Amino acid sequence: MNRAEEKTVVIGTVGAGYAASLHGNGYKKVSGVNVRLKTVCDLNTELAKKIQDAYGYEQICSDYHDMLADPEIDVIDIVLPPFLHTRVAKEAIEAGKHVICEKPLTGYFGERGQENIGKTVPKSEMYKACVKEMDELRPVVEASDCKFMYAENFVYATPVQKAAEIIRAKKSKLLFMKGEESLKGSSSALAGYWNKTGGGSLVRTGSHPLAGMLWLKSQEAAARGEKITVKEISCDVGNATACLTEEEHRHIAARPQDVEDYSVVSITFSDGTKALCIASDTVLGGTKNYIEVYANNAVLNCNITPTDILNTYFLDEEGMDDVYLSEMLPAKLGWNKAFVSDEIIRGYMGEMQDFMECVAYDREPASNFELAYETTRVMYAAYQAAEEGRRITLD
Repeated sequence: MNRAEEKTVVIGTVGAGYAASLHGNGYKKVSGVNVRLKTVCDLNTELAKKIQDAYGYEQICSDYHDMLADPEIDVIDIVLPPFLHTRVAKEAIEAGKHVICEKPLTGYFGERGQENIGKTVPKSEMYKACVKEMDELRPVVEASDCKFMYAENFVYATPVQKAAEIIRAKKSKLLFMKGEESLKGSSSALAGYWNKTGGGSLVRTGSHPLAGMLWLKSQEAAARGEKITVKEISCDVGNATACLTEEEHRHIAARPQDVEDYSVVSITFSDGTKALCIASDTVLGGTKNYIEVYANNAVLNCNITPTDILNTYFLDEEGMDDVYLSEMLPAKLGWNKAFVSDEIIRGYMGEMQDFMECVAYDREPASNFELAYETTRVMYAAYQAAEEGRRITLD
């Protein structure tokens, strides 16, 4: 029996929304490590009860401090709204708990009662506030033996993991990367407001391919014995759907109020190489996720969704009510590219497997605090670059 099999990792999850289901599915598929789902916490105890029933948590609570005081709990899994991430993470680490933190690490959400902040607060102030908040968390993370595990599924997506293996083996120099996550908008009515989400399409969806590309660049740097950082950022954002009439808008879920529904970020690394991150709420036909890598000795196209593993064709939807076919696909008629083993290909299982092994084996996660920090820093520098119409140089 190896060390992981001797160790039981006890989980306390804070938040019972959509991400709690993604994590719950991941925990169920972890192998080689005993995972005990003890407590799920939410102010809405009905939501907490649904997660408990679905994934087998032993109990629910409405105050996460109860979990911090529980000596049995090893890991606090934070799936709360982003404005609570750093506060709960700090308290959890100070209580001696390992932390899993959903994306993004943090953002700018304005002052209480402040509205329309995406149009009234300078992005330079947002950038400074985010960096200050993360800099206050950093020493807490670094001074502790507790793990900070950043739940970025793109890092663990199976094609991205394979690309990283190839990059390390060939010691490739990544000359240009392009990554995208685009869809028809969020199903949440809160997604159009900066004070609820900390930004628009860039934060909500672009954070995934951005983090994936930053991570791949770190794999290149480690394999080649180089230090590579983000040097310059330029960005363009906008509201492409603003030109639509209400009738024309009926297929697009995006309803931006003071956030963007389109963003393109251009990154220059310290070695002169480039990356492009695209995030849009204007794409019909399901969720589009990929990272393309163009290196000196290889081309790696990480096609995450949709894939060609299973193509379906239906003349009607009879019997298909409870069959999940594809994210953000409103109808199942005609030809479609079905998601197969979605929780594996998109990395939801892989991240939980890695995190549980990190706690059991006392090793560092692939997706960590540094990636969480840099992803957030780059996003908010990009917002500043777009607003000021210039390149931003990072220290």
